Amino acid sequence: MSDKMQDDYSYLLEAGSGRLSHEEFTPHFTPKEMLAMGVFEGKYMNDCRQEFPESWFTDAKLSDTADPDLNYFGIKSRQPLSEWQRKGWIIQPDPRGWFQWYCRYYMGRRLPGVDDKQIKRWKGFARHAGQVRKNCQQNDLSCRPRQRQALLQWAYDCMI
Repeated sequence: MSDKMQDDYSYLLEAGSGRLSHEEFTPHFTPKEMLAMGVFEGKYMNDCRQEFPESWFTDAKLSDTADPDLNYFGIKSRQPLSEWQRKGWIIQPDPRGWFQWYCRYYMGRRLPGVDDKQIKRWKGFARHAGQVRKNCQQNDLSCRPRQRQALLQWAYDCMI
């Protein structure tokens, strides 16, 4: 596969699609569900669609330019990739970050070490769900929309 960020990258699918083989990794949403709900201002996967099932994009909210209105909570929700790179949050071989890793993991790619690091990062993100529960009435989706959008973008239940 090749796209704007990777040339001639390939990987083996060692597990069946959708089989999340790490017992502590229990995302609430699939990549397809996330794309349909509205994540990353529609700008995330535009040039690498051929890598993933076309069905993931049937209802996806995508745009050639970042559009916060496409996010589920209708707000700006992301930092530029350059900021993620500056902070050391990009773990190779996934130059687009955690969501790219998750999509590939969901498809069945397994990379010891990389998977453990990304799952550890995902587990650490749970603190945001705790903050929403602590500070918001249940089902009040207008409370902390930026944090809820971030939860969605990490495959956590944002409807808590």
